[in-house]
Amino acid sequence: MLRLRAICPFSWRVFHFRPFSCEPLISQMDKCTNEEQVFDLIEKNKAILSEEQVGCAFSILWQFQKQKTSLLKSVECIRDHPQFLTLYNLTINKMEFMNDDNLVNVLYITQQFAIEAHDPLVEALMTEAWRRLERFDINVLSKFSSCLADQHLYFSPLMGKIADIVNRNLETIQDLRSLSVLMVSISSLISQRFQEQLVNKAELLFDTIDPSHVNIARRIVQFLRNIKYSYYPLLERCNKVFLSDVANLDLESISKILSLYNSLQFHSFDFILMAKRRLTKMVPLFDQPASFVKLFAALGPMAGPEEKKQLESTVLLMSEELTSQQALAVIVAMEEMESRNSRLIKKIASILHRNLDNYKSIELLKITQALIFLHFRGKELFVKLRELLLSYLKISVKPSEISILVYAISVLPSPNLDEAGISRIEAVLPQCDLNDLNSLAMSILRWIQNGHVYLDNTTGKQLKLLQKLDHYGHQRLKKYNSLNLLREELKSLKGDWFSESLLEETIATLQCLMDDISYIHPFAIFAIILPFSILNYDPPQRDAFFGTCIQHLNSYLSILDPLMLVFLGFYLATLQYFPEDLLKTIFNIKFLGRLDLQLELLCPSLNMKVQIRLMELNRAVCLECPEYQIPWFHDRFCQQHYNKDIGILNGAQQQIYKMLAEVLGGINCVKASVLTPYYHTVDFECILDKRKKPLPYGGHKIALGKLPEMHWESNTQIVESRLPPEAERIALEFLDLRAFCRNIPHLKGKSAMKKRHLEILGYRVIQIPHFEWNSMTMSTKDARMDYLRERIFGDGKS
Repeated sequence: MLRLRAICPFSWRVFHFRPFSCEPLISQMDKCTNEEQVFDLIEKNKAILSEEQVGCAFSILWQFQKQKTSLLKSVECIRDHPQFLTLYNLTINKMEFMNDDNLVNVLYITQQFAIEAHDPLVEALMTEAWRRLERFDINVLSKFSSCLADQHLYFSPLMGKIADIVNRNLETIQDLRSLSVLMVSISSLISQRFQEQLVNKAELLFDTIDPSHVNIARRIVQFLRNIKYSYYPLLERCNKVFLSDVANLDLESISKILSLYNSLQFHSFDFILMAKRRLTKMVPLFDQPASFVKLFAALGPMAGPEEKKQLESTVLLMSEELTSQQALAVIVAMEEMESRNSRLIKKIASILHRNLDNYKSIELLKITQALIFLHFRGKELFVKLRELLLSYLKISVKPSEISILVYAISVLPSPNLDEAGISRIEAVLPQCDLNDLNSLAMSILRWIQNGHVYLDNTTGKQLKLLQKLDHYGHQRLKKYNSLNLLREELKSLKGDWFSESLLEETIATLQCLMDDISYIHPFAIFAIILPFSILNYDPPQRDAFFGTCIQHLNSYLSILDPLMLVFLGFYLATLQYFPEDLLKTIFNIKFLGRLDLQLELLCPSLNMKVQIRLMELNRAVCLECPEYQIPWFHDRFCQQHYNKDIGILNGAQQQIYKMLAEVLGGINCVKASVLTPYYHTVDFECILDKRKKPLPYGGHKIALGKLPEMHWESNTQIVESRLPPEAERIALEFLDLRAFCRNIPHLKGKSAMKKRHLEILGYRVIQIPHFEWNSMTMSTKDARMDYLRERIFGDGKS
C-alpha cells in the first residue's frame, strides 16, 4: 500500500479527497444558518475545496442574502469579508473545471453581490462562458443571457450569438421559464419574423406552466412591451395568471405589471381593481421613501379622493429624503392623479430643480409635461429646463431623442428654436419613424399656431420643414410590410398632423396589407371600429363587417372592461349600429355596478368623459332604438353637467345670432343655446308657421352669453305636439372645423349623429359649415343674410 502511494501520489490525492470529503463538506454547508459559518468552513478547508464546493458556497451565501431586507448593506459586508477573497481566488483558479451550470451560476451570483463588470473575476467568468456557449443547455443559456442583460449588453455580439442559438433550436425548446428569460434578453436585436416565432412558441407552451408562475407571465408581457406588440391572446392568458395569484404579488410585481400594461395600452379592470385593494392594504407597511414612492406611483392614479390626500400628505413628510429619481416618479404620478396639492407640487419642483442636470432627455420631457399640466409657475425652473433641452439638442444624433427634446421645448411657456435646432431636425428626418415624425410635426405646428417666432425667417423654414415631414411620412408608410408593425406605430399617435397629411396614404398602405388580417381578437375590435366612427365612414360590406366584429365580441362581454364596452357601444351608435346583446349587457344593473367601481379608479377628467359617453349612448339608444325599451336615466346628470357651461356664444355664433334676428323679423323670433329633450344643445332655434312666417316666442328675449331657461320639460315627448298645425321647428347649427374631416367637407360621426337625433325630435336641421360661412363668396353682410334666408325660407333642404 505504501509502495502504491509512492508510485501514484497524485492519483491517491484525487481518490482520497474528492469522493470522501466533497459530499460531507457540502452537507455541512447546507446546515449552516448564517454567513459566518459558511466562511468558517471555507477558511478551514480552503486547501481542499473543489470547484463544486466553491459553487455551493456561492449559492448558500446568496440564499442568505435573499432572505435579508437591507440587501445592499448585507452585500457589502459579504464582499468585505476576508474569506470572500479566498472564495474569489479559488473561483479564478477552478473555473476551468466547473460544469456549465456551476460556472454561470457563480457569474450570476457575483453580479448580485454587485461586483463590477470590469472586475477580473467577472471578466474571466464571462470569457469562459463565451467559450462554452454552443454547448449550454437552455436553462444555462437563459441564466447567462440574464447576466448579460444585467450588464446592459443587449446589443453585444455575445447577445447576438445567443439569439442565433435560440433561433436555431426554437423548435426543440419546451421550457417556457427559460424561454421567457431569453425572450426578454434578446428582444432588442431580433427581427420581426423571429419576434412572431417567439410569440407563437410562447403561446404554444403556455399551457405547460403552473398558474402560480407569475414571473413567467410577467416576462412574456415584458417581451411584448419590448417589441411593442400588443398580442391580445397572450396578454389575456398572462392576465389570468396574475389574477389567479394576485394575493401573493408584492409591490414590485404589481408596479411592474401596471407599468407594462400602460405601455402596451392593455386594460384589465379586474386586475386594476384587485391591485388597488392589494396596494391599499400595503399603505401602513411602508415608511421609507424608496418603497413608499413606488407605492405612491402605483396606487396614486387609481386612488379615491381621501386616499390621494393621505398619500400626498405622507410623501410630503418624507420629501426632504427623496432622490432625484424618486422625485421624478412622484411628479409623474401627480400628473396622472390630476393633483392640485400646490404645496407638494412646489416641494417636488424644488427637488427637480436641484437635480435637473442628472436627468435624461425623456425624463426632462416627463418633468416638463407634468409641471405644465399641474399649473406650476416657476420661471427659473423653466428657464433652466429650456437651457438644458437646447444644449442636449445641439449634441444629440438619435432621432427618437431629438423628437423628444424638440417636443419638450415646444410645450415650455416660452418656446423657441433657432436655425441650428431646425438643422438638427432636418439631419435626422430620414431615420425617423412615424412616432418621431408625428412628435416633430406637433411641435412645429404648436410654434406656428401660437405665433412664437423669434427670427424673421423662422416661420418660412418651419413651413418647409413640415413639407419635409410629410414627404418622409409618405416614404415611411410605403416601407411597411406588416400590419402588426403599422398598427403598433399608429395606435400611439396624437395630434392632427397625421390625420391631416397622411390619411390617404395610410388607407392605401392598409389596403396593401389586407391579406395580413386574420382572426380579430375581441380586445382589438375597439381600435378597429374607432376610425370608422370618428370619421363617419362605412367599411366595405358594412353589416357583415360589423356583424363579424360583434360575433367575436359576444363571448367576451363579461370579461372586457366596462369602460371599453361603453366607448365601443357609443362609437357603434355614431355609425347607426346598435347590437342588442352589447346594449343589453351595458344597460344592466350588474354591469353599471362594475362601471361605478371602475369610475372610482379613474382620474376626474377620464371619469367625466366616461359618464358623458354613457349618457350619449343612452340618448342614442332611446332615440334610435326605442324597441329595445332601455330607459333614459340621465336627467339628473345632464342637469348638473349642462347648467355649468351652456349658453356661451363664440364670435361667429354671435354674428349669426344678430343676423338671424334681422332675417326672422326680430330678436324674439330666434332662441340661442336651446336645450332639447335628452339634452342636445342647439345653437339657434326658430319656428315657421305653415306659410313660412316666423313665429315669435312671446317676447322672451335672451341676452348673449347667458343660459336660457329650458322651455321643454326633460321628458321624451316629441316636440311637434306643441307646435301649431303644419308649423315646423328649425335648428340652425354652426359647424366649425372640428365637425369635419381634415381637408374635405365630410361630416364627422358625432355631428352626423346629432343631426339624426334632432330630426327624430322633430327639427328641420340647417347646418352652417364654417368653410361656407367664411368663404370669399360670403365676405359681405348682404351675402350672408341672403345665405340665411335661402337656407331658412328656400326649398327646405338642409
